[in-house]
Amino acid sequence: MREIKFKGPSDKIRKLADFAKALGFVDTSEGETEDFVPWRHAFPEITDENLPGACLRGARYKEGITQRQLSEMTGIPQRHISEMENAKRPIGKKNAKLFAKALSTGYKVFL
Repeated sequence: MREIKFKGPSDKIRKLADFAKALGFVDTSEGETEDFVPWRHAFPEITDENLPGACLRGARYKEGITQRQLSEMTGIPQRHISEMENAKRPIGKKNAKLFAKALSTGYKVFL
């Protein structure tokens, strides 16, 4: 599912929203819907403090790469990767860029 946003005059936004609803779109600005739950509600264990590590673990999982393989690809010790995933060590910009290249994603998700 994708989300789209619009900027413009209020009266035209309301008309656009009505038209979009007729096409089957859901207005998520009105709160939760049956098909939409904010990710923070779905994963309450993920906090601002451990979000970078969770993103690293998720990106690694998505690519089917073990910590050891990622260590070999980046030169970052496997124990450091484990500590980063568990919010015991900061990732930092340099490592984020190495992870991004190895995991085919933008580096900012790890910061």
